[in-house]
Amino acid sequence: MIQNYLPGIKNGDSKQFFLMAGPCAIEGEEIALRIAERIVTITDKYNIPYIFKGSYRKANRSRVDSFTGIGDEKALKVLEKVGKTFGVPTVTDIHESHEAAMAAAYVDVLQIPAFLCRQTELLVAAAETGKVVNIKKGQFLSAGSMQFAVDKVKDSGNDKVFLTDRGNTFGYQDLIVDFRGIPEMRGFEVPTIMDCTHSLQQPNQTSGVTGGKPALIETIAKAAIAVGADGLFIETHPDPANAKSDGANMLHLDLLDGLLEKLVRVREAIL
Repeated sequence: MIQNYLPGIKNGDSKQFFLMAGPCAIEGEEIALRIAERIVTITDKYNIPYIFKGSYRKANRSRVDSFTGIGDEKALKVLEKVGKTFGVPTVTDIHESHEAAMAAAYVDVLQIPAFLCRQTELLVAAAETGKVVNIKKGQFLSAGSMQFAVDKVKDSGNDKVFLTDRGNTFGYQDLIVDFRGIPEMRGFEVPTIMDCTHSLQQPNQTSGVTGGKPALIETIAKAAIAVGADGLFIETHPDPANAKSDGANMLHLDLLDGLLEKLVRVREAIL
Protein backbone atom coordinates (compact mmCIF):
# COMPACT_ATOMS: atom_id res chain seq x y z
CA MET A 1 0.00 0.00 0.00
CA ILE A 2 2.69 2.52 0.99
CA GLN A 3 4.36 2.49 -2.44
CA ASN A 4 1.11 3.83 -3.93
CA TYR A 5 1.67 7.02 -1.91
CA LEU A 6 5.46 7.19 -1.97
CA PRO A 7 6.72 5.49 -5.14
CA GLY A 8 10.26 4.24 -4.82
CA ILE A 9 10.23 3.91 -1.04
CA LYS A 10 12.71 1.24 0.06
CA ASN A 11 11.12 -2.11 0.98
CA GLY A 12 7.82 -0.75 -0.35
CA ASP A 13 6.80 -4.09 -1.86
CA SER A 14 6.94 -5.89 1.48
CA LYS A 15 3.90 -6.91 3.52
CA GLN A 16 5.31 -5.27 6.63
CA PHE A 17 3.89 -2.23 8.38
CA PHE A 18 5.74 0.97 7.54
CA LEU A 19 7.61 3.10 10.06
CA MET A 20 7.81 6.83 10.63
CA ALA A 21 10.64 7.38 13.10
CA GLY A 22 13.28 9.88 14.12
CA PRO A 23 13.86 12.59 16.71
CA CYS A 24 11.08 14.86 17.87
CA ALA A 25 12.89 17.95 16.60
CA ILE A 26 15.80 18.53 14.26
CA GLU A 27 18.56 19.37 16.74
CA GLY A 28 21.39 19.51 14.22
CA GLU A 29 22.74 17.85 11.09
CA GLU A 30 25.16 15.41 12.69
CA ILE A 31 22.70 13.85 15.13
CA ALA A 32 19.92 13.69 12.53
CA LEU A 33 22.18 11.82 10.09
CA ARG A 34 23.37 9.51 12.87
CA ILE A 35 19.83 8.63 13.92
CA ALA A 36 18.70 8.14 10.31
CA GLU A 37 21.64 5.89 9.47
CA ARG A 38 20.90 3.66 12.45
CA ILE A 39 17.19 3.38 11.64
CA VAL A 40 17.81 2.72 7.93
CA THR A 41 20.12 -0.15 8.86
CA ILE A 42 17.50 -1.66 11.17
CA THR A 43 14.53 -1.23 8.83
CA ASP A 44 16.47 -2.70 5.91
CA LYS A 45 17.25 -5.69 8.13
CA TYR A 46 13.54 -6.36 8.64
CA ASN A 47 12.38 -5.20 5.19
CA ILE A 48 10.29 -2.39 6.71
CA PRO A 49 9.42 0.66 4.57
CA TYR A 50 10.80 3.71 6.37
CA ILE A 51 10.05 7.45 6.51
CA PHE A 52 12.41 9.70 8.50
CA LYS A 53 10.57 12.15 10.75
CA GLY A 54 11.74 15.34 12.42
CA SER A 55 10.05 18.64 13.21
CA TYR A 56 11.83 21.60 11.65
CA ARG A 57 10.20 23.84 14.24
CA LYS A 58 8.32 23.11 17.46
CA ALA A 59 5.52 25.68 17.52
CA ASN A 60 3.50 24.10 20.34
CA ARG A 61 5.54 24.07 23.55
CA SER A 62 4.46 24.34 27.18
CA ARG A 63 6.75 27.27 28.03
CA VAL A 64 8.09 30.25 26.13
CA ASP A 65 11.69 29.27 27.00
CA SER A 66 11.35 25.75 25.55
CA PHE A 67 13.48 24.74 22.55
CA THR A 68 11.71 25.44 19.26
CA GLY A 69 14.36 24.76 16.62
CA ILE A 70 17.68 25.59 14.99
CA GLY A 71 16.11 27.86 12.35
CA ASP A 72 13.52 26.95 9.75
CA GLU A 73 15.64 26.85 6.60
CA LYS A 74 18.58 25.22 8.36
CA ALA A 75 16.38 22.44 9.77
CA LEU A 76 14.57 21.88 6.48
CA LYS A 77 17.91 21.54 4.69
CA VAL A 78 18.89 18.89 7.25
CA LEU A 79 15.72 16.97 6.43
CA GLU A 80 16.49 17.28 2.73
CA LYS A 81 20.03 16.00 3.30
CA VAL A 82 18.78 13.01 5.28
CA GLY A 83 16.44 12.10 2.42
CA LYS A 84 19.11 12.40 -0.24
CA THR A 85 21.85 10.69 1.78
CA PHE A 86 19.85 7.58 2.65
CA GLY A 87 17.28 7.50 -0.14
CA VAL A 88 14.31 7.69 2.24
CA PRO A 89 11.25 9.93 2.25
CA THR A 90 10.96 12.51 5.04
CA VAL A 91 8.11 14.04 7.03
CA THR A 92 7.79 17.23 9.06
CA ASP A 93 4.99 19.22 10.71
CA ILE A 94 3.52 22.48 9.51
CA HIS A 95 1.50 24.81 11.70
CA GLU A 96 0.24 27.63 9.47
CA SER A 97 -0.95 27.59 5.88
CA HIS A 98 1.92 29.76 4.60
CA GLU A 99 4.42 27.11 5.74
CA ALA A 100 3.03 24.41 3.42
CA ALA A 101 4.79 25.39 0.20
CA MET A 102 8.04 26.19 2.02
CA ALA A 103 8.23 22.80 3.76
CA ALA A 104 7.05 20.94 0.66
CA ALA A 105 10.17 22.08 -1.17
CA TYR A 106 12.28 19.94 1.18
CA VAL A 107 10.20 16.96 2.38
CA ASP A 108 7.89 14.28 0.99
CA VAL A 109 5.14 14.23 3.63
CA LEU A 110 3.52 17.19 5.39
CA GLN A 111 2.17 16.44 8.84
CA ILE A 112 -0.76 18.26 10.43
CA PRO A 113 -0.45 18.37 14.24
CA ALA A 114 -3.31 16.91 16.25
CA PHE A 115 -4.32 20.25 17.78
CA LEU A 116 -4.69 21.68 14.24
CA CYS A 117 -6.45 18.81 12.48
CA ARG A 118 -9.69 20.79 12.02
CA GLN A 119 -7.98 23.87 10.52
CA THR A 120 -9.48 23.93 7.04
CA GLU A 121 -7.10 26.50 5.56
CA LEU A 122 -4.08 24.53 6.80
CA LEU A 123 -5.39 21.23 5.42
CA VAL A 124 -6.20 22.80 2.04
CA ALA A 125 -2.76 24.46 1.82
CA ALA A 126 -1.07 21.13 2.57
CA ALA A 127 -3.23 19.34 0.02
CA GLU A 128 -2.46 21.87 -2.70
CA THR A 129 1.28 21.12 -2.52
CA GLY A 130 0.57 17.65 -3.92
CA LYS A 131 2.57 16.05 -1.12
CA VAL A 132 1.30 13.22 1.07
CA VAL A 133 -0.61 14.75 4.00
CA ASN A 134 -0.42 12.94 7.35
CA ILE A 135 -3.19 14.20 9.64
CA LYS A 136 -2.88 13.46 13.33
CA LYS A 137 -6.19 12.81 15.06
CA GLY A 138 -6.98 15.41 17.67
CA GLN A 139 -6.89 14.14 21.24
CA PHE A 140 -10.36 15.68 21.56
CA LEU A 141 -11.94 13.96 18.53
CA SER A 142 -13.49 10.59 17.81
CA ALA A 143 -11.99 8.40 15.13
CA GLY A 144 -15.15 8.74 13.06
CA SER A 145 -14.93 12.52 12.95
CA MET A 146 -11.61 12.30 11.09
CA GLN A 147 -13.55 11.50 7.91
CA PHE A 148 -14.14 15.25 7.56
CA ALA A 149 -10.42 16.02 7.75
CA VAL A 150 -9.76 13.42 5.07
CA ASP A 151 -12.50 14.91 2.91
CA LYS A 152 -10.98 18.40 3.15
CA VAL A 153 -7.72 17.12 1.66
CA LYS A 154 -9.33 14.92 -0.99
CA ASP A 155 -11.84 17.60 -2.00
CA SER A 156 -8.84 19.87 -2.57
CA GLY A 157 -7.61 17.50 -5.28
CA ASN A 158 -5.16 15.38 -3.26
CA ASP A 159 -5.92 11.71 -2.56
CA LYS A 160 -2.63 11.09 -0.74
CA VAL A 161 -3.76 11.13 2.89
CA PHE A 162 -2.57 9.31 6.01
CA LEU A 163 -4.29 9.36 9.41
CA THR A 164 -2.42 8.97 12.69
CA ASP A 165 -3.93 8.19 16.09
CA ARG A 166 -2.07 9.71 19.05
CA GLY A 167 -4.47 8.93 21.88
CA ASN A 168 -7.41 10.60 23.53
CA THR A 169 -7.45 13.08 26.39
CA PHE A 170 -8.25 11.35 29.69
CA GLY A 171 -8.65 13.89 32.45
CA TYR A 172 -6.24 16.79 32.53
CA GLN A 173 -2.85 15.04 32.57
CA ASP A 174 -3.16 11.76 30.74
CA LEU A 175 -4.03 10.10 27.42
CA ILE A 176 -5.52 6.71 26.58
CA VAL A 177 -5.70 4.84 23.27
CA ASP A 178 -9.01 3.48 22.00
CA PHE A 179 -7.85 0.81 19.57
CA ARG A 180 -11.31 0.61 17.99
CA GLY A 181 -10.29 3.78 16.17
CA ILE A 182 -7.66 2.05 14.03
CA PRO A 183 -10.05 -0.14 12.01
CA GLU A 184 -12.61 2.68 11.96
CA MET A 185 -10.16 5.11 10.35
CA ARG A 186 -8.87 2.41 8.00
CA GLY A 187 -12.46 2.24 6.81
CA PHE A 188 -11.93 5.66 5.21
CA GLU A 189 -9.56 3.85 2.80
CA VAL A 190 -6.44 5.69 3.90
CA PRO A 191 -3.29 4.28 5.53
CA THR A 192 -3.72 4.48 9.30
CA ILE A 193 -0.81 4.91 11.69
CA MET A 194 -0.40 4.57 15.46
CA ASP A 195 1.75 7.16 17.19
CA CYS A 196 3.31 4.96 19.87
CA THR A 197 5.18 7.72 21.69
CA HIS A 198 2.97 10.83 21.83
CA SER A 199 0.04 8.62 22.88
CA LEU A 200 2.00 7.98 26.07
CA GLN A 201 2.50 11.63 26.95
CA GLN A 202 1.37 13.03 30.29
CA PRO A 203 0.61 16.65 29.35
CA ASN A 204 -0.12 19.76 31.40
CA GLN A 205 2.37 19.03 34.17
CA THR A 206 2.85 21.79 36.74
CA SER A 207 6.57 21.90 35.84
CA GLY A 208 5.68 23.06 32.33
CA VAL A 209 7.45 19.99 30.89
CA THR A 210 5.37 17.18 29.40
CA GLY A 211 5.86 13.78 31.02
CA GLY A 212 5.51 10.32 29.50
CA LYS A 213 5.48 6.55 29.94
CA PRO A 214 8.00 5.17 27.44
CA ALA A 215 8.00 1.76 29.13
CA LEU A 216 4.62 1.18 27.46
CA ILE A 217 5.75 1.92 23.87
CA GLU A 218 6.07 -1.79 23.13
CA THR A 219 2.55 -2.45 24.47
CA ILE A 220 0.98 0.26 22.33
CA ALA A 221 2.92 -0.83 19.24
CA LYS A 222 2.04 -4.52 19.58
CA ALA A 223 -1.64 -3.75 20.08
CA ALA A 224 -1.67 -1.41 17.08
CA ILE A 225 -0.18 -4.04 14.78
CA ALA A 226 -2.60 -6.64 16.15
CA VAL A 227 -5.66 -4.53 15.24
CA GLY A 228 -4.36 -3.82 11.73
CA ALA A 229 -2.45 -0.52 11.79
CA ASP A 230 -0.71 0.10 8.47
CA GLY A 231 2.15 2.03 10.03
CA LEU A 232 3.78 3.06 13.30
CA PHE A 233 5.10 6.46 14.36
CA ILE A 234 7.91 6.34 16.92
CA GLU A 235 10.09 9.16 18.17
CA THR A 236 13.53 7.88 19.07
CA HIS A 237 16.83 9.36 20.21
CA PRO A 238 20.25 8.06 21.32
CA ASP A 239 19.96 10.08 24.56
CA PRO A 240 16.30 10.80 25.38
CA ALA A 241 17.14 12.34 28.76
CA ASN A 242 19.00 15.12 26.96
CA ALA A 243 16.80 15.44 23.87
CA LYS A 244 15.67 19.01 23.29
CA SER A 245 11.97 18.07 22.93
CA ASP A 246 9.70 15.29 24.22
CA GLY A 247 12.49 13.22 25.73
CA ALA A 248 10.15 11.91 28.43
CA ASN A 249 8.16 9.77 26.01
CA MET A 250 10.81 8.83 23.42
CA LEU A 251 12.14 5.35 22.73
CA HIS A 252 15.87 4.99 23.32
CA LEU A 253 17.45 4.31 19.93
CA ASP A 254 19.25 1.26 21.32
CA LEU A 255 15.86 -0.41 21.91
CA LEU A 256 14.47 0.04 18.40
CA ASP A 257 16.00 -3.09 16.83
CA GLY A 258 14.62 -5.42 19.49
CA LEU A 259 11.21 -3.77 19.36
CA LEU A 260 10.90 -4.04 15.58
CA GLU A 261 11.98 -7.68 15.68
CA LYS A 262 9.02 -8.42 17.98
CA LEU A 263 6.59 -6.34 15.93
CA VAL A 264 7.55 -8.11 12.71
CA ARG A 265 6.63 -11.40 14.39
CA VAL A 266 3.28 -9.98 15.49
CA ARG A 267 2.61 -8.80 11.93
CA GLU A 268 3.50 -12.21 10.49
CA ALA A 269 1.17 -13.91 12.98
CA ILE A 270 -1.91 -11.96 11.87
CA LEU A 271 -1.39 -12.10 8.10
